[in-house]
Amino acid sequence: MISRRQLRVKTLQTLYSFFKNGDKSIQIAEKELFHSIEKFHELYYSLFLLPVDVQRYALKLSNLRRKKQIASSQEINPNTRFIDNPVIQMIAESEGLAEYQSEKKIGWGNYPELIKKLYEVLSESEYFNEYMESTDESFKREKDLVKFFYTDLLYNSVDLHQVLEEKSIYWLDDVDFVLSMIVKTIKEMKKDRPETLNFLPLFQNDDDKEFVKTLFRKTLLNNAAYKNMIENQVVNWDVDRIAYTDKLILLMAISEIIEFSSIPVKVSFNEYIELAKKYGSEKSSSFINGVLDKLIENLTKENKIFKTGRGLIEN
Repeated sequence: MISRRQLRVKTLQTLYSFFKNGDKSIQIAEKELFHSIEKFHELYYSLFLLPVDVQRYALKLSNLRRKKQIASSQEINPNTRFIDNPVIQMIAESEGLAEYQSEKKIGWGNYPELIKKLYEVLSESEYFNEYMESTDESFKREKDLVKFFYTDLLYNSVDLHQVLEEKSIYWLDDVDFVLSMIVKTIKEMKKDRPETLNFLPLFQNDDDKEFVKTLFRKTLLNNAAYKNMIENQVVNWDVDRIAYTDKLILLMAISEIIEFSSIPVKVSFNEYIELAKKYGSEKSSSFINGVLDKLIENLTKENKIFKTGRGLIEN
């Protein structure tokens, strides 16, 4: 599930902490790296619980209204389409989700105001009201409502983002990608077939796990050598004056280009330019572009870049 780009981000964040604090061993830092990656998976499962809790809140609210001494006809005979949404019910009945929730002790029980707020915003939306009045009872229509919950409601929820920041320092950077992965999971669901709710594994394959471990270790172990390479390319500029994040991005880029024979140079080059755009300053991407271009040219001349597969050396 987690992408190579996200793994690079996690590595960058862990390296930043490691070098800034300076009081951790590589082993401890590596454990922190994999903990932050596991939190990515925890966010994925946690967000799957949200529509279930919102649906349960809606049911509880409906029952309270029905029991009022003076209840309207609408309150006595409410529209239960959302309460009966089969997609949310399939999620609620998932053994895989229940097992993960029990093992990791995740949930939103401490945030009733968030659940209430999400239901209020949902129930007041034009899309929700169209859904409630629609005569289209297809499973696709039911899935569309749940996808709307993630792609529109949660994506734009300030309340959710505040809670995520409180629950974990790792989650704000991950939430957009995780929401897209949840929608991908929901798209595969089929009516009356609970086995089609297949939760995505944390790593897409063993290669991804090895990739992030090697990238982290090699960047740390070869830090001095890679720093010298950067120093040799930055004319009339003290390497210590380079923005700290820019320096880390360059160190990681060199490490990946040298250490991973199966990743094309162009792929690595583009990925670290994107990292610079997101985590660096306004001028970071152009600076890293220029330095990295020179580094790749020299590393190629010195035969320090070895790639396997057709076209992998091209940059």
